[in-house]
Amino acid sequence: MAQALSTTALLLNVSLLLVMLLFFSNNVLGMKQHHNKKQATQNYRDALSKSILFFEGQRSGKLPANQRMKWRRDSGLSDGSAMHVDLVGGYYDAGDNVKFGFPMAFTTTMLSWSVIEFGGMMKGELQHAKDAIRWATDYLLKATAHPNTIYVQVGDANSDHACWERPEDMDTPRTVLKIDPQNPGSDVAAETAAALAAASIVFRRSDPSYSKLLLKTSIKVFDFADKFRGPYSNSLKSFVCPFYCSYSGYQDELLWGAAWLHRATKNPKYLYYIKLNGQTLGADESDNTFGWDNKHVGARILLSKAYLVQNVKELHDYKGHADNFICSIIPGASFSSTQYTRGGLLFKMGDSNMQYVTSTSFLLVTYAKYLTFSSQTVSCAGTVVTAKKLRSIAKRQVDYLLGENPMRMSYMVGYGSKYPKRIHHRGSSLPSISSHPARIACHAGFSVLGSMAPNPNLLVGAVVGGPDAQDRFPDLRSDYEQSEPATYINAPLVGALAYLAHSSGQI
Repeated sequence: MAQALSTTALLLNVSLLLVMLLFFSNNVLGMKQHHNKKQATQNYRDALSKSILFFEGQRSGKLPANQRMKWRRDSGLSDGSAMHVDLVGGYYDAGDNVKFGFPMAFTTTMLSWSVIEFGGMMKGELQHAKDAIRWATDYLLKATAHPNTIYVQVGDANSDHACWERPEDMDTPRTVLKIDPQNPGSDVAAETAAALAAASIVFRRSDPSYSKLLLKTSIKVFDFADKFRGPYSNSLKSFVCPFYCSYSGYQDELLWGAAWLHRATKNPKYLYYIKLNGQTLGADESDNTFGWDNKHVGARILLSKAYLVQNVKELHDYKGHADNFICSIIPGASFSSTQYTRGGLLFKMGDSNMQYVTSTSFLLVTYAKYLTFSSQTVSCAGTVVTAKKLRSIAKRQVDYLLGENPMRMSYMVGYGSKYPKRIHHRGSSLPSISSHPARIACHAGFSVLGSMAPNPNLLVGAVVGGPDAQDRFPDLRSDYEQSEPATYINAPLVGALAYLAHSSGQI
């Protein structure tokens, strides 16, 4: 009887223990699920898809059969004819109808870098990203087809900005601008070399012959940039300024271009070039703004990979240069020199600030990848900053962009329930060809510019310039500083979104 009781008690205890374990595990699982849900409040996969789709809305030239942005039509089909060259294709940089080679090349480099670092995480979006890159590189190959000559712009920006018309209707001069030995442009040439070199890595496996063509052209273009030195805005000032003046000079592009050729070719001559010229080209300057004009920070991060991942010891200093940039942007730190809004947005300037948010976010997740590989951290005045910290800062910036901000607004068109409806973009703001086949003349469109009506065509995925220093955004079409999208805003965001979509288990 006593033995039977003890056996029963034992069974009861075991049963009770199992119930407790089950209860505990369910609660832990629930907590874990809740924690994961809290971590991924945004649909990064959807944002990634849309950020790439945006580029189809910026296409110039003969649109392909698989064009997904259906309200767009062919445009600029005679581009280059004024100089008897074929310059059809490429991208309009922002909300106008000019093809500026400088920001287009930077866009291409950043799209390529996004794919190089995070393409393996993109799954079904990878091909779309490669299509976006190829649309640009096909054009850049045309622009660099003639020896010691690069065609760097199609369209007269002053005439173009005096009109508000669809790219399909444009009748402003399609002025063709070029650089050559007599009128050098080391900045735009070296950026073009960087774009072609980076893209050659993207297509190395999927299209080897195209990759070799890109790399061969890149080498020639870089040699031209280095041999005939000077900023392109000297000789082309009346056409490219104030739109895309080379304010930072051309030294940063030469370092950036050499860094990409070093990565793409593994040729020791580029390592030697970087070692020999790095300091004079500004390797250790404290200009911690990365964008279409200044590439110093990007070059530092890129070259730090050669040291951290490939163990190229000669580039040890670039880890220190990259760390200096990282320390400058840590929010709330005594050693930080970067301004943040009360809502938490990195703020560099009022005009198209979101470009610096996306480029910095990309650099953060990319550098975090290199640090993780090499099991290293960043030391900022004695404070250790980990790769995890860098990723959390990048995530916070992207989350703000996607809607976690005082305005509760996504700054990506078509993402979320509230986003900019009146973006500064001609094609998006005017009726499409299918709904209004008749031509809309140059000045006829200006009635739309000041209108409060939403844009009839959704430029899905477009990221606008963003809010001001007080986190305010008026959503006015006439406010180009805050409401205009641009290819170079989206390009680095593609990589950051791919990382976040993958790390949160969405892709």
